[in-house]
Order: sequence, then C-alpha cells, then structure tokens
Amino acid sequence: MIASAARFIIGGGAIVYPTETVYGLGANALDEQAVMRIFLIKKRPLSRPISLAVSSLEMLRDVAHIRDEEMRILEELLPGPVSILVRKRSIVPDILTAGSPLVSIRYPDHESALSIIDIAGPITSTSANRTGQPAPVSAKEVAEEIKERVDLVVDGGRCQYSQPSTLLDLEGREIIRPGAGLDRAMKAMMAMKAIE
Repeated sequence: MIASAARFIIGGGAIVYPTETVYGLGANALDEQAVMRIFLIKKRPLSRPISLAVSSLEMLRDVAHIRDEEMRILEELLPGPVSILVRKRSIVPDILTAGSPLVSIRYPDHESALSIIDIAGPITSTSANRTGQPAPVSAKEVAEEIKERVDLVVDGGRCQYSQPSTLLDLEGREIIRPGAGLDRAMKAMMAMKAIE
C-alpha cells in the first residue's frame, strides 16, 4: 500500500493518507500540476495556500530557509503535530503558497505518512475534505466525493490527535492557528524568542 501510494504521487497522482492529526490529501508538492489537482479536489480557492509535508529535517532544509539556531529548536519540536511557517526555497512552486514567500511545512509523526514521503519526496499536506467541511480523522470519514477523485486511500486507522496541527510562524515568532501540539509549539516559540 505504501509503495503504491508513493508510485501514484511520483506519477503525478493524488492520494488520501493518514497522519497523527487528520487525514491528508497528498500529491507531489513540487509539481504545479499535481498541486493544482489538490486545489480542484478540495474546491479550494487558489488564494488559500496549501502546506507541504517532509519526512526529515534534511528534507525540510531542502524546501525552506532555516537558520541553524532555529533548526536546533525544531529538532526538539519535530516530528510532531505542529506546522511551521517559514521562508520557502525557489523549488517550492508559487501555486502552493498562493504567491507568498512563506510556506507552511509539516513533519508528521506517523509511520505511514513518513514512509510515503521517504519514497516520493515532499507532498502536499492539507486535510482530505472539501474546503469548509470537517477534516476526516479516519479513512471511513473521508467523503465519497473525495475518494472518487483520488487514486488511492491509505487506511491508517483513527488519527491520534483527531484535530488539525498548531501553526507556528517562525518568521513572526507567533502562533497563527492553535490545534494539536499547542503546548509544544508555545515552548518552541518561547525558545526562539530567547535567541533573538
């Protein structure tokens, strides 16, 4: 199942995959056409950016500019249920970030998600639902209209946290969206403010 999911992504396809927070829609995050497919599946306005997911701190450095002192704090924070907003590198397509120089990145703490990303490279990280609908926390909760429009649904059971991740803005040193992992994100934010 993992190898099949990765193959679909490498081939420009789209999948539903589990994380520790909610189920996500995955496609090659560095491929504009694949990212566009995710926008269409979600019926999401192009003005609303989509996150990407990585499976290592090395992969995180490949797609974003991270200072060494920030990386030391991220080593304590990730993997986990926290998304970080950071300055993107040029390989990240503008469609993903809605033209912003910043990209939201997840490094999930989930074996299936990490295995897929290890093979396929950075993938999109956005909840597997139509925009405005509840985020699914099990494969059964993924709407039929989503299942019909993806190549594969990877069933990883019920999500551990069953709520979206906390979004921590590394540039602004603030929490933009509280969610799973809020305590860890606040601790990391305080550590980052201390190094300024």
